[in-house]
This record gives sequence, C-alpha cells and structure tokens, in this order.
Amino acid sequence: MAATKALEFVLPTGFFIQPHRIWFFRKPWSSYNARLVLEDGSVWSAKSFGASGTRVAELVFNTSLTGYQEILTDPSYAGQFVLMTNPQIGNTGVNPDDEESRQCFLAGMVIRSLSISTSNWRCTKTFGDYLAERNIMGIYDLDTRAITRRLRESGSLNGVLSTDGSKTDEELLHMSRSWDIVGLDLISDVSCKSPYEWVEKTNPEWEFKTTSSRHRESYRLLTLFSYFHFKRLLHMISASYGCEITVVPSTWPAAEALKMKPDGILFSNGPGDPSAVPYAVETVKELLGKVPVYGICMGHQLLGQALGGKTFKMKFGHHGGNHPVRNNRTGHVEISAQWTQLLFPPAWK
Repeated sequence: MAATKALEFVLPTGFFIQPHRIWFFRKPWSSYNARLVLEDGSVWSAKSFGASGTRVAELVFNTSLTGYQEILTDPSYAGQFVLMTNPQIGNTGVNPDDEESRQCFLAGMVIRSLSISTSNWRCTKTFGDYLAERNIMGIYDLDTRAITRRLRESGSLNGVLSTDGSKTDEELLHMSRSWDIVGLDLISDVSCKSPYEWVEKTNPEWEFKTTSSRHRESYRLLTLFSYFHFKRLLHMISASYGCEITVVPSTWPAAEALKMKPDGILFSNGPGDPSAVPYAVETVKELLGKVPVYGICMGHQLLGQALGGKTFKMKFGHHGGNHPVRNNRTGHVEISAQWTQLLFPPAWK
C-alpha cells in the first residue's frame, strides 16, 4: 500500500506506462459531505462522488468482487441503490466495452473505499468521472459491512442519499418511509420506444471456445424488451450465433409480434415487480402456445404469472456473481450470477 501511495504522489495525471499500457490517474474528486438515511432510522455519514443532490431508492447489497461497471449499466437495478460488499471499488476505471447498456439505471452506489488511482489497459476514464457524467450519485467512506449485516437481518430497506446539508435527518427519514418500489412500473422507464434491429456481436477474442458452430444455423429471434431493458451481452451472444434479432418496446402488442413470424420470443431481464406490469403478463398469455417463448429474470417472472403463479419478495434478494446452484437431477453444483428480489413459492409448479 505504501508503494502505491508513493506512485500516486510522484506520477502526473494521465501517466501512461508501456508496454503494459497501464493508466494512472491522480485526479481529485469533487467530494461533499453526504448521508445515507434508511427507513429503520439509522443515519450513516459518508463522502460523495459522482453527482450531488438527494435521491430515494431501495438499498440492496451485491457480493460481486468485480464487474461494477456492468452493475451500473444493468437495467435490472433501476430504482435501487447498490451497496458493494467488496471494500475497494474503482481501481480499474471504466471502458465502453464493459457496458451492459449505454446509460446507467441504478439510483446510486454505496462503497467502502473509493480507489483514487486507476490502473487498467482498457480504461478510458475514472469511475468518479463516469458517474458524474451520467448524473449518478455515489458515496464512500462508511461502514458497508455493518450496513450489509443490517440488510441481512432486516431485509432490503428504502433509503435516501443526500448531499444537501439544509435537509434534516428527520426530513430524509420521512422521504425514505414515504416511498415504495412495490407497484412501480419501472419496465416502461427503461424500455425503448420503437422497434429496431440488433446487429452487434461479441468480440471473438473474448469468447469461450465451444464445440458448436457459431453460424451453423440462422434463427429469427424477437425480443419483447428493449435495448434499455436487457443486458447488452445477452443479445451480442445471440447475434454471434446467427440469430436475427428485432428489439421492440415492452408495450408491443402480441398480434404485432406474431406478424413478424419469429422462430422464438425472448422476454428479457428488467427491474421491478411483474405484478406492476399486467399489460406485459397479458402479452405473454396471448403468445403462449403460438410460438416458443423464453424468459430470464423479469421475463421468467412474467411467464410464471401468465401461467397462474404469484411471486413473493425475498428478504434481501440475490445480487452477485457467486451464488451456488445445485442441479437436483445430477447433484452437480455450479456458480451462477443472480440479480433478483422475487421468487415463486417452492411448491408451485
């Protein structure tokens, strides 16, 4: 750590080392005093980076060790503050290749320690600059481990991030208790407004090698949720394997979808509660039995509700890239990435 501090002291801003192509940034952050006020009455003092202001959202924690840029740009986090349990965030900066969409959807990010140096050969800007440009709040220098324990014990909590010193703790507490993510139609907020064709593919250099051919067959795949409603990588991989993809808004009628004669329809991931979007559930009902339908995350929940299931909210959800899942048929265990707050009852089939 001492050596790192020495480098930060002597290296100029934007120093570039070859042949390893490592960037070192020594840019001072525009930082203000900040507070996180949770609906249980607890108040956490912190420092801010990124945007300033006052925001209200649901606080969840994410156990991923890496991938903070993918989390920032994942539409599934709309309406939420994300607390990273990994203590130091920001040391690799950001780059356009790792974005899951071209904008940020979460309401804010909560971290223990903000890296003031950035060192990665793909980095194009610092973490703090990235948040500021996209008007996303971030806070650091608070006990994220204690907050995580609180969330594990009491469940996800609504909260307020604020850099506004004129607001009292009581005012911010009232804001946190007056807001609720349940019943909000967050899907329409992140969905595209008109159909378009998806053409971007993955870079072959970053692909896992498989025995199947990338372009063995060509399929016409229609997704009913937009570019701003699914993870970019999902459709990049599909396109790389020969799928022709049309992206449509979340309100696209089933009859119009069937007119396009797709080989399959994919309902993608997204934020919020499927019970808040009955129009999407009705669309699924109209499509079932007429064309193969596949769903992940929110799409899976829409399929379940269309078939008569009812979701319930987990205590604190699963958010991270390190959740073990056992296949009950084979006994094999695999590590999965999950970002969900809702489940169907285990006995429901």
